[in-house]
Amino acid sequence: MTTKLDYRWHLREVMTTRGMFSTTDLRPLLAERGIDLSASQVYRLVVERPERLSLLTLMALLDILQCRMEDLIEPMAARAAWRKTAAAGGDGAAAGPAAGVGEYRPKRARITPAGE
Repeated sequence: MTTKLDYRWHLREVMTTRGMFSTTDLRPLLAERGIDLSASQVYRLVVERPERLSLLTLMALLDILQCRMEDLIEPMAARAAWRKTAAAGGDGAAAGPAAGVGEYRPKRARITPAGE
């Protein structure tokens, strides 16, 4: 079985540790290194996890922040997709964090007429 890979993007945290609290601080520093991004592109680069990233942009970020690639990108195993398992022969309960929690899993309520 192969493990699917994912990653966490830590640009905002690394910027904060370097005293850069605004995305506008990053844009002129990128421009000095030949990376011309719009204000909205820089904002998305900082606050969202990029799916595609130019190696030149990555190298510029490493230079600006004086950090290593491992500081910006944290590899990790991908989370399994949570979905209904009825089609796979399950009981129809969602497979996710509640699966396999034993006694901590909520019990189904049974509603009966008064007096029974």
